[in-house]
Amino acid sequence: MTTNEQSLTGERADILEFLGKHRGFLRHTAQGLTDEQAATRSTISELTVGGLIKHVSATEQHWAEFAQGKSGSSPAETEYTPEVIAAWQDQFRLTEGETLAGVVAEYEKVAAATDELVRTLDLDTAYELPAAPWQPPGVFWSVRRVFLHIAAETAQHAGHADIIREAIDGQKTMG
Repeated sequence: MTTNEQSLTGERADILEFLGKHRGFLRHTAQGLTDEQAATRSTISELTVGGLIKHVSATEQHWAEFAQGKSGSSPAETEYTPEVIAAWQDQFRLTEGETLAGVVAEYEKVAAATDELVRTLDLDTAYELPAAPWQPPGVFWSVRRVFLHIAAETAQHAGHADIIREAIDGQKTMG
């Protein structure tokens, strides 16, 4: 029997349920929106529903790679050129040629891959966080903490998306 066929219980089941719940809230904010609406700034914020889904997907993929021991460039080593800043800002909006359906489909792929990691990785393995101006050196996060961080990020941004959606057409995730 493979891990996918096994019935998960305990901590792993809780993490998967929590991730699934908040991913569902985030996806719900996009239901029925056109690409134009998904790209609409409906509040003073630069954030959009489509951009938030795109950002959450990229962030989840980054942390899932970290949970596997893969490290990218360190924020402390990054030169913040206008191009790097523009690329960062583009993470939060739909850009030319991107569609809501496309970013949702990518998010589904990322989520499925992360779920498989929740099922299979050793939750106690820990890796040092990359150097960054906002944290001291020598900080380690367990794989468990990484998955909890992904869940917290997803929940936070689902709330942002809900406010943006409500300002577009009055629809709310709850209530």
